[in-house]
Amino acid sequence: MRYLLAAVLLTISSAVSQPAAAQQAGRLISAEPIVDTPAGVQAWRVRYWTTNQYGQPLAVTGIVAAPREAIPPRPRRVIAWTHGAWGVAEKCAPSLSPNFFSATAGIDAVSRGYVVVAPDYVGLASPTMHPFLVGPDTAHSVLDGVRAAREISGAAAGSDFAVWGESQGGHAALWTATAARSYAPDLTLVATAAAAPPTDLAANLREGSDKNARALLLSFTLHSWSTLYGFSMDGVANRTNQGIITRLAQNNCVSLDKKPKLGTILGILTIVRATKNKDIAKIEPFGSFARGNSVDAARVPGPLLIAQSRNDTIVAPSVTRKFAKAACRRGTGIRWIDMTGDHGNSARESAQETIGWITARFDGNSEPNDCRQI
Repeated sequence: MRYLLAAVLLTISSAVSQPAAAQQAGRLISAEPIVDTPAGVQAWRVRYWTTNQYGQPLAVTGIVAAPREAIPPRPRRVIAWTHGAWGVAEKCAPSLSPNFFSATAGIDAVSRGYVVVAPDYVGLASPTMHPFLVGPDTAHSVLDGVRAAREISGAAAGSDFAVWGESQGGHAALWTATAARSYAPDLTLVATAAAAPPTDLAANLREGSDKNARALLLSFTLHSWSTLYGFSMDGVANRTNQGIITRLAQNNCVSLDKKPKLGTILGILTIVRATKNKDIAKIEPFGSFARGNSVDAARVPGPLLIAQSRNDTIVAPSVTRKFAKAACRRGTGIRWIDMTGDHGNSARESAQETIGWITARFDGNSEPNDCRQI
């Protein structure tokens, strides 16, 4: 029933007048050059077509960045950058932010000759509700972003790509790797890198030590899933607190350089109290949906890099290690980067090592394996 409801809602919200052939997944709709870019970088604000897990076409957005230099004789290597949590409201899209370039660790790869494809995901800068931490929908938008970038002649993007993301984007990167071969056989995945990735969603929402951040992320999750799939929040909060959850999700984008407003602080504190003894793993249908959108270590192909801070208060290091060990047991070699910084700097702190590791994978060098040290 919930899948039928989701299909109806998404079909209505994405209805357009263009013929079906023009809505093919991965087709570029538009590419608007961005004037104010970092030195040596050219970039485009793009719109393109993707599909959700039910097959409905959706127009989505993002940014494609490439070196500002002559087009090379061979297509450029591509990194799909999957961003961390910016929020679930339409206004929270990274591509709409004046701080996009300074806040996006993946842009560092452009100076190494890469094309960087940075999708907003479904529902950010587009009117459909953002499917927060919904693996298949996010993976499709990432893979179709790589396809669409190939239509920008000035980018000269090839079909070989790596995917790299942090926080929510780490989850997106792992899901993209899982879906790549079946959804986009025309692309070749070379490597996957995830910094502080949520893997077991219920455990991550339960075990992060920053209770205020947990409350905000739980609000994003509950609002997104209840809006998209018709899930009732009655088992999680009373009607008054459901309203607070909705307002927190609708009104707040994540900002690392601004203090939250008083109303946001009070709302978060209320949800902290209201959900103190709540575990969505035990509350249906949220529990089943969280399990279905957690990352299956057995399905993520290598080569794989995971960067995790032992001091992370949002993505519990123990949950990430458990995932990595499970992948190791399945025979996937992992490059493990152990860090000591805070969650918000996970990708930035590991950026140069990650880009170097990705480059070595493109070059065909032997893969390091840190499984014995995890």
